[in-house]
Amino acid sequence: MAALGLLPLSAALPASAHPATAAPALPAAGPAATPRVPTPGEARTDAYLAAVRERPARLGEFFRSLPKGGELHNHLSGAVSTEYLITLAAEDGLCVDTATMTAVVPPCGPGTRPAADARTDRAFHDALVRAWSMQDFPPDGNGHDHFFDTFGKFGEVTWRHRGKLLASFADEVVAQNQSYLETMVSPASVGAKKLADDVGWDPDLAALHQKLTAGGRLDALVEEAIEETDDGDAEFREAAGCGTGRERPACGLTVRWIAQVSRGGSPERVYTQMALGMRLAERDDRFVAVNLVQPEDWDSSLKNYRLQMRMLAHLRGVYPKAHVTLHAGELWPGLVKPEDLAFHIAEAVGVARTERVGHGVDLRHEDDWQATARTMAAREVAVEVPFTSNAQILGVRGADHPFETYRAYGVPVVLATDDPGVSRIDISHEYQYAARTYGLSYPELKDLARASLEYAFLPGESLWRGNPTAEGYRTVPACRGEHPGTPIRSTACRRLVEGSPKASLEWRQEAAFAAFEAAHAAPVR
Repeated sequence: MAALGLLPLSAALPASAHPATAAPALPAAGPAATPRVPTPGEARTDAYLAAVRERPARLGEFFRSLPKGGELHNHLSGAVSTEYLITLAAEDGLCVDTATMTAVVPPCGPGTRPAADARTDRAFHDALVRAWSMQDFPPDGNGHDHFFDTFGKFGEVTWRHRGKLLASFADEVVAQNQSYLETMVSPASVGAKKLADDVGWDPDLAALHQKLTAGGRLDALVEEAIEETDDGDAEFREAAGCGTGRERPACGLTVRWIAQVSRGGSPERVYTQMALGMRLAERDDRFVAVNLVQPEDWDSSLKNYRLQMRMLAHLRGVYPKAHVTLHAGELWPGLVKPEDLAFHIAEAVGVARTERVGHGVDLRHEDDWQATARTMAAREVAVEVPFTSNAQILGVRGADHPFETYRAYGVPVVLATDDPGVSRIDISHEYQYAARTYGLSYPELKDLARASLEYAFLPGESLWRGNPTAEGYRTVPACRGEHPGTPIRSTACRRLVEGSPKASLEWRQEAAFAAFEAAHAAPVR
């Protein structure tokens, strides 16, 4: 994404994001990993990182080439570059309402102009980029509203081209030296709304589920979602040239979908989307989980939060094979009342039993947050951290962010982008920000990358034994003594790596680390 004119670190995350502002070290409070002795390769690579910290070009290349595992918290509609969205709008013959800069269907009547005009009118093009992303957005502006408003402005573009969007973003994921992607979409969204409205609300959740499934109606919706996904896959393969002589890097990326649920909707719509997503995850292995999206601070989101957690708790009993990851704690003082800061992460973990928490920014403002952090550590509930998104939407950065608190309590942490197209950043930017702001060493960055595969919703056994966040990343006995990047000698290890999608990607990442460390062994000149 470098060609997009990425915001420099100093612009995207202002002055308070500096090592001097990082939170003070916290006392040992949970099963945090015992500091490990770096390997010689890690020590040499850490020395290289220290030597280039003030050399921007070398530093940027270091983070771009760093193996970064998986992208676990990502909305496909907000992931691709704004420039590409403008291209798609022009190709589809869409119009733009010039008062709101919103893409609308043709014909282009009064107050609109063809999106294709952006090809030749640079001022119009740049105005669209600013309206559809955080480009040039002033630090003292209302980033929260502008960020979320962008989705309504370009929404007419994104719903039409799931496959093309994936092909574009998957190329970027591979370019960032990542091997796995989980991204969020809304399957069969129109049909889900219609079914929910037809059935109506019933506070008896078991009875409501029976109404949805009666006559095969929910199954018909699952089939609609599968057909929709098949169509998206076909568009993806065509756009990426998969199986042809012009294959793009996207074709080699492992991709899974998360069904997103619009939390601001009526209770019956929210429940129906949840049930659809979880039923889909048990029927189609391209889907792995559900997640709640839309602003957590909306009145309807706040009003129905506890109810939605109970819905998920109920549905987890119906669909035990479906995973759950939840936006929770994407709140901050001043955005909501103090009482609304007190329980969201705790409910997501304790009631809905989420396996990952997205954002989790207001942790230290919750009641008995230490108990929540200890529970997350003990159950290995990972937190997905998109630094730039948290800064742009909530104004939270540096010492205010609970990143160090989670790590001190032994909670697994994975870095993510959220909506890199809207934010105008990439995952390398987030790793570089973490390293600079919190003074992370190369071995610490390496373990953050490892966590992004360890806590992915990948099937199969792990390459790592026990709780790697607490005990360190130690290979399982079957693979002890093996050297990534060289042929596997042990039959048991080969069987694990070849038979487990999770272990396979983890082994591949270890081989990438070995090559990365070898490339950074020489002193900096």
